[in-house]
Amino acid sequence: MSLLGITFASAAQAEWQLNMPTGVTELSAETYGLHMMVFWWCVAIGIVVFGVMIYSLIKHRKAAGAKPAKFTHSMTAEILWTAVPVVILLIMAVPAAETMVKLEDSRDPDLTIVITGYQWRWHYKYQDEGLDFYSSLALPSLEARGKQSGIDPNTVDNYLLEVDRPVVVPVGAKVRLLVTSNDVVHSWWVPELAIKKDAVPGMVNEAWFRATETGTYRGQCTELCGRGHGYMPIVVEVVEPDAYQAWVDTRKDGAPQVAATQ
Repeated sequence: MSLLGITFASAAQAEWQLNMPTGVTELSAETYGLHMMVFWWCVAIGIVVFGVMIYSLIKHRKAAGAKPAKFTHSMTAEILWTAVPVVILLIMAVPAAETMVKLEDSRDPDLTIVITGYQWRWHYKYQDEGLDFYSSLALPSLEARGKQSGIDPNTVDNYLLEVDRPVVVPVGAKVRLLVTSNDVVHSWWVPELAIKKDAVPGMVNEAWFRATETGTYRGQCTELCGRGHGYMPIVVEVVEPDAYQAWVDTRKDGAPQVAATQ
């Protein structure tokens, strides 16, 4: 499915949003803060640059009697337009580098999950709990996506964004993700967790998050991985530690999995 198709499919059940989400993790909030800082710096630079351009066009137009300058260059101007951008870039780079270091620091996790992408579903293995499962597009969306299904997608809750088995993690726990693929390149993306990691065959990429709020957070594969690309959503349920342990015990007992929030 094309990016345009994914956009319209996602928008079927989601509100339009122009800005990136603040998220529910420590680093997602920090990333959002960096994003807004750079955004307002760009706004300020745009105002200054276009302000000077418009002023110059009006003030120095021929109709106003302006005469062309005789100089070839200005050393002061050259120093300023070199030094000022360097200072601005340093102001942006220092906090960005600090956040990048934190994003890569997956040491001492409370929980490790191995994520493997398949055409077109996800496999999750909880290393510390000794359990694993596949997560695929939920049946209501699967039935409605057919070309002549006769089902209106607008009547399906979370159309193309619901799965049969969600990932369940405890709130406040540091969750380490090891992301790989069994066939082609996929990409595991959940905006509210500030995670977008490519799943590459033969390689393992790392990421981590610590959710500060309980809830259900949705994402999708964002790497064009074949005709079923638009049908491999991601659902992460963040629950209280007691609910998480009850879910783990249920899975270990071999009973059918149910969402921990139900």
